[in-house]
Amino acid sequence: MVQIDPAPARAGAPEPPRPGPGTGEAAGLAVRDVVVRYGGRGAGGARTDPGTTAVAGVTLDVAPGEILALLGPSGCGKSSLLRAVAGLEPVASGAVAWDGRDLAGVPVHRRGFGLMFQEGQLFPHRDVAGNVAYGLAGLPRAERDARVTELLDVVGLAGYERRAVATLSGGERQRVALARSLAPRPRLLLLDEPLSALDRGLRERLALDLREALRATGTTAVFVTHDHDEAFTVADRVAVMDAGRLLQVAPPEDLWRAPASRRVAEFLGYQAFVPTEPSAAGRAMDRRGPDDDAPGASGGLLAIGPRGLRMVGSPGSDAESGSSSGLGTWAATVVGSVFRRGAVEVTVDVDLPGTDEGAPARLVALASGAGGADAPGPGPGERVRVVVDPAGCAVVAT
Repeated sequence: MVQIDPAPARAGAPEPPRPGPGTGEAAGLAVRDVVVRYGGRGAGGARTDPGTTAVAGVTLDVAPGEILALLGPSGCGKSSLLRAVAGLEPVASGAVAWDGRDLAGVPVHRRGFGLMFQEGQLFPHRDVAGNVAYGLAGLPRAERDARVTELLDVVGLAGYERRAVATLSGGERQRVALARSLAPRPRLLLLDEPLSALDRGLRERLALDLREALRATGTTAVFVTHDHDEAFTVADRVAVMDAGRLLQVAPPEDLWRAPASRRVAEFLGYQAFVPTEPSAAGRAMDRRGPDDDAPGASGGLLAIGPRGLRMVGSPGSDAESGSSSGLGTWAATVVGSVFRRGAVEVTVDVDLPGTDEGAPARLVALASGAGGADAPGPGPGERVRVVVDPAGCAVVAT
């Protein structure tokens, strides 16, 4: 993980720009219609082509103390937006402001932001305390040491001050890097895929620790990730990006329960989309809990989540008929099954309504009924019946 920290605080150094009276802007980060482009100029700086637009007119706000995740697939522009906020990339148009003051022309080291990136490393010639204390050179020694001790406790590394960096595990190094970024008390902490180099289990644990550390220090943060589980764990709100554009911004639960579009739902892991009648869509939303005015409640596409189908019996059985959900029961052919995270997941080929004939959808259904993990699952080629579980589905606009 590369980490670039703010410039060390020094006595007499100019402070970052502060909001003035009468700005009329809310406190925190404001991004307005930001466009970031790469390339497009030839020799001598003459424009030869329009270049590549990495960020296409994004507008968003981050309130003081809020953690916002920028979520999207690789190449969607989320890191480019983060770098534009940091001042590492020029903004082709639009504006980035903090507390109502435009940051145009303000260099990286004057913005008062902390930056923590993916591919770098800690300073190998410094011990843990020396790494965390980087950026605190202007403080008296006693105050600096107290801050280091405080932050190592926050990130779960109390007593590690004199440990050599080379003796740390990957997760421990990430914690030191986080403490180092937090040490100068940045007005805003920008994190670009800070957990992506770790194995899955460690990433899940550190995502929880990252959120706790940010909340404990009251740090305003923008966190870039392509992993929606990480985004949902760390952030107060999630901003989904695709092809340089902002598709939806919402708290994690609201985003999952009510994706604004099919593209958002696809990225979140919804596995199939079925045309549905307004009455059926309304019942799906009612069982999930949103208000009657929720987008899509009057019809659209039923988005089937990764746990939105249950296998309930053979095609000829009467168990759990479609009338139990009002949303559909379909015959399916088993492809295979696996026991994962406490449930039997059965991969099935299903002829879904509203899809092309002769092109069954390959989906995952949860096995239900008695027997549990020790009961033999259905074998490949067996015909079964699957039923929609509204608790694992959403309705999106067509």
